[in-house]
Amino acid sequence: MTATPELTPAQRTEIELLARGRQEKSRALRDLGLPETPESAHALLLRLGLWPEARTPYADRLQAATAPVDLPVPDFAPELRLDLTHLPAYAIDDEGNRDPDDAVGVEPLSGGLTRLWVHVADVAALVPPGSPLDLEARARGATLYLPDQTIGMLPDALVDKAGLGLQPASPALSISLDLDAEGNAEAVDVHLTTVRVERLTYSEAQARLDARQEPFVTLARLARASRALREAEGALSIDLPEVRVKAGPDGVEVTALPKPEMRSVVQECMTLAGWGAAIFGDDNELPLPFATQDYPTREVRGESVNAQWARRKTLARTRFQPSPGPHHGMGLDLYVQVTSPMRRYLDLVVHQQLRAFLAGAEPMSGRELAAHMAQAALNADGTRQAERLSRRHHTLRLIAAQPEREWTAVVVDRRGPQATLLLPDLALDVPMSTPAAPGTELRVRLGDVNLAALSLRARSV
Repeated sequence: MTATPELTPAQRTEIELLARGRQEKSRALRDLGLPETPESAHALLLRLGLWPEARTPYADRLQAATAPVDLPVPDFAPELRLDLTHLPAYAIDDEGNRDPDDAVGVEPLSGGLTRLWVHVADVAALVPPGSPLDLEARARGATLYLPDQTIGMLPDALVDKAGLGLQPASPALSISLDLDAEGNAEAVDVHLTTVRVERLTYSEAQARLDARQEPFVTLARLARASRALREAEGALSIDLPEVRVKAGPDGVEVTALPKPEMRSVVQECMTLAGWGAAIFGDDNELPLPFATQDYPTREVRGESVNAQWARRKTLARTRFQPSPGPHHGMGLDLYVQVTSPMRRYLDLVVHQQLRAFLAGAEPMSGRELAAHMAQAALNADGTRQAERLSRRHHTLRLIAAQPEREWTAVVVDRRGPQATLLLPDLALDVPMSTPAAPGTELRVRLGDVNLAALSLRARSV
């Protein structure tokens, strides 16, 4: 079809609903001889200039909530808390982060032990099970991070009240692990606390580590020891390019995600917190959404990009269940996600269960917990998929704006004549027919970008 059709307002509405995944058929598309698919509707709206290239329909199609949460947020109620405001604590995150929900600190102990403190925003104090905020968060599953906007799982007003370091002193749920020099845990505990938190970017924290300042040196030492123990238990380390995609009506920016050591230090501390919380829950027979993962399907050796790619493909999907089980990819005998209750609903559920136990209240049963987990996981899956498709959409916009640019690509996999190429500058994989073996670096040009189909063509230069 070459002619430009004239659409009535009713036809446009119908086609837009199909493009957004809100209805399955379109008589207007059928009359135009076009497939009645969301992709076909999207392509027509782009061709007619009725939708800008910056518009993404994936959150709509996957039924991810795109409106902010508009519910009242209570104040923190007075309650007994362990006062830790005398211990320095640091919320370390990417520049521009708006929802600081975890912080780290250390406390020297006798006998050569060091207490690692991981403080987490006490969101469950404001979002009890069954409350309107809890039901809304469960329906969303997770915060939606799109290149052009962020839609919180919880209201911004809650982030302002509970975010660590946003107030002079912050209520927290804190996990403590008493670690020896080799990274072994002598004891774990969970407390309701009050903390004083300083916010830092990863680069600021790295500068303090490079200057040999405490507690950053101690945090790095503990993290290295912990990681070594997990690797000895079979934990997999995967290092592939990561980027941040920011988009607006006028263009797209894709930047490499810096990887200073402090990023991995913080990640390891969060892993330890999840392990510690899981141990505490198991010791107290407390049902939690334990994260489990089967053994990798095969062993992949080497540190090349294509080896890292192949290693990631061996990982089984993480499953959540109300009883403990091993997480082989992390090299842990049990684990829960506990450090992002403002952003992930299952983390919030962990907090609700821990809070109930600490208060001597009745926690959710395993059966009730499993129902909450299933609903939240389904909704969170849609959110994560919407994020992935939206990032690809905007990355293709960037590519289309630079048709003559040459890109570096690495062959990471192949099936017969068809290879998969990874573009490190974009963290994007593309198909291409080439005889090149995995691990080969190529220079390519990218063209024939089709935003509606999220496709493009690569050719060797």
